[in-house]
Amino acid sequence: MPGTDERPTSMSTTGSEDASSDAESSSDRCNSITSASDFDCSRQSFTSDCSSSKHSSPSSSPPKTITLDDVMSSARDLSNLTLAHEIIVNRDFHVEQPHLPQNSLEKQVKDIVHKAFWDSLESELNDDPPEYEHAIKLLEEIREILLSFLSPGANRLRTQILEVLDMDLIRQQADKEAVDIQGLASYIVTIMGKLCAPVRDDEVKKLCENPDNVVSMFKEIFRVLDLMKMDMVNFTIQSLRPDLQRQSVEYERAKFQSIVEKTPSALDHTTEWIKSSLEEVLFSMPTVEQPNGHGKAGKALPSPLLVFNSGFIRILTWDYHKSPLPETLMTDEVRLRELQRRLQLLKAVASVLLIVYSAIGGPISGLPALAERLKRMASVLLEGMHRPDFNLSEALGNVSGQICCELNKSLTERNYPALPPELQVTLKGQITSITQENNPIRSLVEGRVQQYFRVLLATPNSHVNPPPTPGGLALIQPELTSLAVTFVSLVNFNKQVYSPFYMMILKTLLFSNAAPPPAATAPQDPSIQNPVNSN
Repeated sequence: MPGTDERPTSMSTTGSEDASSDAESSSDRCNSITSASDFDCSRQSFTSDCSSSKHSSPSSSPPKTITLDDVMSSARDLSNLTLAHEIIVNRDFHVEQPHLPQNSLEKQVKDIVHKAFWDSLESELNDDPPEYEHAIKLLEEIREILLSFLSPGANRLRTQILEVLDMDLIRQQADKEAVDIQGLASYIVTIMGKLCAPVRDDEVKKLCENPDNVVSMFKEIFRVLDLMKMDMVNFTIQSLRPDLQRQSVEYERAKFQSIVEKTPSALDHTTEWIKSSLEEVLFSMPTVEQPNGHGKAGKALPSPLLVFNSGFIRILTWDYHKSPLPETLMTDEVRLRELQRRLQLLKAVASVLLIVYSAIGGPISGLPALAERLKRMASVLLEGMHRPDFNLSEALGNVSGQICCELNKSLTERNYPALPPELQVTLKGQITSITQENNPIRSLVEGRVQQYFRVLLATPNSHVNPPPTPGGLALIQPELTSLAVTFVSLVNFNKQVYSPFYMMILKTLLFSNAAPPPAATAPQDPSIQNPVNSN
């Protein structure tokens, strides 16, 4: 923390949930971590013991009764885990003062209490002789706040503050009616100017504009001190972020392990999620003949990475109203919801553009400026389509009308005939029909988007050199690639933290009630050989 010659930098950015910003910081973080991945367990037989490493696998314990202390301790661990994760993945994260709604009961109570206090202080100071009880309490509180801003090495300034704001001496002066309240306030403002961040310099200077009104001056001093405390917290966050990033995987895993040990049900939703993904993968795998010579057919052992990647793909279309997220993804819920909303909009725009270009073809092909205008037009009109009260059919009707106008303008400018009325009606019908779940264009786009995300999850260093988008998605490639890289970065970090828990759950699901099937016939995902680098 800064002392007399070290001041916190300004935190002028807001705590944003911008996914592209998180993607860059997450990618850098994933690249900087060179420790062996916990997916190394998957190279061995599932029957081997992957829990021998202290730092690689979660410990398990028999069920126990949960006490109130356990609940409170788990809540603290979850709070710390959430805060640390936010600092690590969101480089714009910072703390701000709470802003209460203007007409809220809490704000009204706060205003009344504060007014009563300041009125009482003014009344005491105006008495003859003046009373200094409340003023001394304020000075003592201010002294502690100023001392909290000092770095451990700022001994000279610390000594000076303790000498000037010596509470015993001030009380003696008060008894003799010799307290220089204005002089002490001026000294406090001078010290604040030395300790504040540069962004607060103007605020501190304004404190000296009305030195005769002591109560008003003290009120403003506390307001600026509150701002300085926020600056100090954000300065500390900036200072801690590099250390947290270096130890992020082990720290988050240890905190979550603590929660699991105290709360037996802490992995229930995660288990259901992996179970559903495993069933989906097993259903899609071909039946193979067992190599035991009896001619019996069965399912090959699925690749763990394939199971987990399929589970993460399901998160892209997760219904948050029907079921909560897996516990291991709760710290990223805000980012995942935002990514899902943006992807939903992007898929709708891609469906509209695919219908338009398939219906008209040559006369509008090879015109990137026109494609960009159509994409921007559809994006603006469909913004907010995730809201329950959004009328998607009406919005798509407006999109088709605007697109037909833009197309007619472009065609006539290049000496092409305008779109026939019957073609415009057909286009509107096709565009509005993508609201139907079984719409072929919608299904095609959804399938190819999922295919692209699967490829990125299984491709080494996909965040550096993303593969080309599948056919039909070229017009949204920049936006789709940005979202995919964001998603892959979140998934990679999640795997590094929680892979021991995932492996433990998968082993339990596969072998709790049956002997392990032979793994020799199972087709291995090539990226499983080096899962950290491949993801």
